[in-house]
Amino acid sequence: MLSDNVFELLKNEIPFGEYDRYIKQLSYNEKESKSGTVVFDVPNLLILNWVKTKYTEKISHLFEQETGIKYSVEFILKNTIENNKKTSNKIIQKEKEFKNSILNPSYNFNNFVVGSSNNYAYTVAKAAASKPGMVYNPIFIYGPTGIGKTHLIHAIGNYAQNHDKLVIYATSEQFLNDYIHHSMNKIMDRFREKYRKCDFLLIDDIQFLSNKIQTQEEFFHTFNELHTIKKQIVLTSDKPPKVIDGIEERLKSRFEWGLIADIGYPELETKIAIINKKCELDGINLNKDIVDYIASNMGDNIREIESAIINLNAFAMLTRQNITLDFAKNVLKDQLKERYKNITLENIIKVVSKELNIKPSEIKSKKRSINIVEARRIGIYLARELTPNSMPSLASFFGMKDHTAVSHNMKKINELIQNNEDFRLKVDELKNKILTKEE
Repeated sequence: MLSDNVFELLKNEIPFGEYDRYIKQLSYNEKESKSGTVVFDVPNLLILNWVKTKYTEKISHLFEQETGIKYSVEFILKNTIENNKKTSNKIIQKEKEFKNSILNPSYNFNNFVVGSSNNYAYTVAKAAASKPGMVYNPIFIYGPTGIGKTHLIHAIGNYAQNHDKLVIYATSEQFLNDYIHHSMNKIMDRFREKYRKCDFLLIDDIQFLSNKIQTQEEFFHTFNELHTIKKQIVLTSDKPPKVIDGIEERLKSRFEWGLIADIGYPELETKIAIINKKCELDGINLNKDIVDYIASNMGDNIREIESAIINLNAFAMLTRQNITLDFAKNVLKDQLKERYKNITLENIIKVVSKELNIKPSEIKSKKRSINIVEARRIGIYLARELTPNSMPSLASFFGMKDHTAVSHNMKKINELIQNNEDFRLKVDELKNKILTKEE
């Protein structure tokens, strides 16, 4: 069948994870398809919107490639007639009544990589999802940008929806805009019906309600209503409740009624596991050296790391090259250059001395004890890796005779990194901490 050929071509051109989650859910509707138009049945509105937005043009192009005829591509929900606009609009409106924005189905508990930095928040989130309103209510998850808060709150929502619970998910900006719209049109009864008749209320980035007094007033009453009837409330923020400026004290106190869980920056091992999981889901093949390089150089923002992986794979496909370590370094060099620009030799010495329990003055001294020599070599290596300083300038900074002494130390540490896995991980962890300090 022609549609099977097109799907096979598409399978080779997009990430396996997206093909498996979305494209495989489509089925060719022979009855509704006609000359110049192909129609696919889609099981739910979420997949319909996703595929329609991302792949309509791609599918149309592949049909044209196979037949020489330009096709238009349409998608309809199963058991609905495409030209029955009233039915379609009712379904879409029903979805809008129950969701302020669509949950990302790829964010679930199964693919959330757990490490020491996020284990507590993960455990709390799973408990809230499985026993809503009974264990901890509300749940308040906080931490820096891009380290997994949104993944967890979506995972809670997806778990709840899969267990037939009514979920409202919104960013604080969406909640604010929704409030303004309903207030201006004098239909606040609909707003309250929407946000107070759910099993789960999930609000992402609650800190952005700061100084929005009227919206905070409405959220205060919504919170009280849901909490009284034991409906689960989950909030995320970049800070703990006590230190969010512009939020009323009565709201802060309610945020603290349940359980507060923080997510910290992921340690190196967790970042490696996250990269491997991302590669597994998207069918991207990166060897250990490349994974380690990305984990130790790209910082701690998981979104940025995942974006780097996607860009790396896309560039390799476009240029028809294999992803080697040198290829990865070349593709990511501009991103890394931006990250390194504010790092100084003083930053490096400060981190190395603190983590290895050596005084900064000792690293730059002539002392030859084993631990000081090791710290000095690591400092020189990281200075050479993370700053544009020449060997003569490094020799001057570290109190060495000339650049040949720096070269000798670089040779020794490179041998250790190559032959000693534990030592390499120690150096990578120190590099990671230096980069984190600059974020």
